[in-house]
Amino acid sequence: MVSENGKNVIVTDIRMPLWSMVVFMVKWAIAAVPALVILTAIWWLTVALFGNMGMMVGMGR
Repeated sequence: MVSENGKNVIVTDIRMPLWSMVVFMVKWAIAAVPALVILTAIWWLTVALFGNMGMMVGMGR
């Protein structure tokens, strides 16, 4: 969406020195570790919750 005062911008090129890009990608990889831990914890909690519900339903309780 473009507001009444907004203008469209198209990015055609990004100039970034190699070492700045390397540092950026290393930081990105380091930041991915806690995100993966959080997503894994959410996944296991979800599996534990729905797995227990499935066992209850399967046993006829």
